[in-house]
Amino acid sequence: MSAHPLGHPPPDSVRGWPLLLVIDPAARANDGESVRIAKDVLCAGAPSVKIAFPESAEEAERALTHRGRRRPVVLGDDLALLRAVRALHRDRTLHEAPVSLVPIGSRTTLARALGVPVDVPAAARAVLDGTQRELDLLVDESGGIVLGTLSIPCGSPVSQTAAHWWTPVEKTARSLVRTLTAPIPASGHQPPRQRLRVEADGVVLADLDEPVQEISVRPAPAGFAEVCVRRTEGAANIRARARTITVSGRDFRYRADSAVTGPVRTRTWTVEPAAWRLTVPRH
Repeated sequence: MSAHPLGHPPPDSVRGWPLLLVIDPAARANDGESVRIAKDVLCAGAPSVKIAFPESAEEAERALTHRGRRRPVVLGDDLALLRAVRALHRDRTLHEAPVSLVPIGSRTTLARALGVPVDVPAAARAVLDGTQRELDLLVDESGGIVLGTLSIPCGSPVSQTAAHWWTPVEKTARSLVRTLTAPIPASGHQPPRQRLRVEADGVVLADLDEPVQEISVRPAPAGFAEVCVRRTEGAANIRARARTITVSGRDFRYRADSAVTGPVRTRTWTVEPAAWRLTVPRH
């Protein structure tokens, strides 16, 4: 049975709020039919809808900055979501309203991992009647953000599993650093080893004298980030949870969600707990 009165929206839904639809240029160019379907659903369910057709990241940022009381809804792929969250974070208004996404495009891995339906009508309905989920951010000293997974080198992360990292788990002590004893299964392709220093809340997980195969960082429950360091073939992974992670060494590149950055010689990521809210379906 519904927890809210019949005929009234759930208290944390966006139904009843004016919306700003920010339609990514790639979505318009590559899948205009999906854009039309999403617009029809949202315009039918919201009391007021303003539609922005930005032609550049700067235009999208201006539209988001001047949205007023309107709740932002992104029609586009993972990169469009990242650009919107980055713009709102830079404008220091990310906390003011939940962000919604209707995934349109081929790059929807992050959307899936965050729990957003990739079916356009279902995603549009979730925008109107879904619930808000608080999520953490990883933010580096240059203003870069990570919503999902960070990996070094810039290939696949250590864990290939979708990062449903909002699932409640038992809280872990801040100083937890545990080494897993299970060996790493062999794979057909191994990234080149690099000499990097990895620190988690000041605890050294790897140093320059011992090359590492791969490093993965992602937000984890309770305001932490989970760090996984893979060394040589057959060696155990080193895992830790921390609020600040620093990687340094010779020039390295990294993949933050869908974007590759670098080369850099040092980078520090800090967890911002409950930094933003995303609209997802009710379960």
